[in-house]
Amino acid sequence: MNMKRQKLIRLTFSYLAIGIMFAIILYPVAWIIGSSFNPGQSLSGSSIIPENATLAHYKELFDLERSNYLIWYWNSLKVSLSTMALTVLLVSLTAYSFSRYRFAGRKNGLMTFLILQMIPNFAALIAIFVLALLTDLLDTHIGLILVYVGGQIPMNTWLMKGYLDTIPKELDESAKMDGAGHLRIFFQIVMPLAKPIIAVVALFSFIAPFADFILASILLRSEEMYTLPVALYDMVAKQFGAEFTTFAAGSVLIAVPIAFLFLFFQKYFVSGLTAGGTKG
Repeated sequence: MNMKRQKLIRLTFSYLAIGIMFAIILYPVAWIIGSSFNPGQSLSGSSIIPENATLAHYKELFDLERSNYLIWYWNSLKVSLSTMALTVLLVSLTAYSFSRYRFAGRKNGLMTFLILQMIPNFAALIAIFVLALLTDLLDTHIGLILVYVGGQIPMNTWLMKGYLDTIPKELDESAKMDGAGHLRIFFQIVMPLAKPIIAVVALFSFIAPFADFILASILLRSEEMYTLPVALYDMVAKQFGAEFTTFAAGSVLIAVPIAFLFLFFQKYFVSGLTAGGTKG
């Protein structure tokens, strides 16, 4: 009886903690969604459950004569998708090299990646700005993409390397005995088994640029080059917060591609795909 009571108490506290965290996370999301449907533009008149809900703010965002929201949305998608593709490719090759090969400077390279993870991006803002200015990449999406990709490599390399280390090396040796080269082993054997970690890296490398404000605000100067976070902030800053509900509507739409990508990769978020890799 005591064991059952202790188990019940543990479950009660566990569900209580989960409920509190869920409420903390859900409240601001529900508030911003509710604000996007509130009539008017005032922050003081907004509420979670609007009395006279309207889609006027969403229509205003898609009105090309009044807003450049679609251009900003495309800019964010272009930057995020390009960053995701380059990051997955470079991180996969880098992590595979550190996982499978032994070469001079391997340990120092891994240690350097570990140290770089401890340095936040905003600590190098001046250096990034000067570098972009000297290379004529200021106010370009290419420069922003390169900065994002460079910042994604250290952490994701450690993440993917740890996963690749769990894939049996006997698979590589068997493929080599059958005449497979390094690239064929990489693309046809290792990478299919590493789909879960590739999905995680792809999702992280997409979300970070899509939601970043600091780096984008430093490197992007013209309004037609803005990504969504910079553009939405500029929308509110210019009007002194007078377009808050329109800002809320634009913020809600930011979650659409992230949610879609998460649902697309969800089937790959499963560990242990290599458990039976050497059997049979």
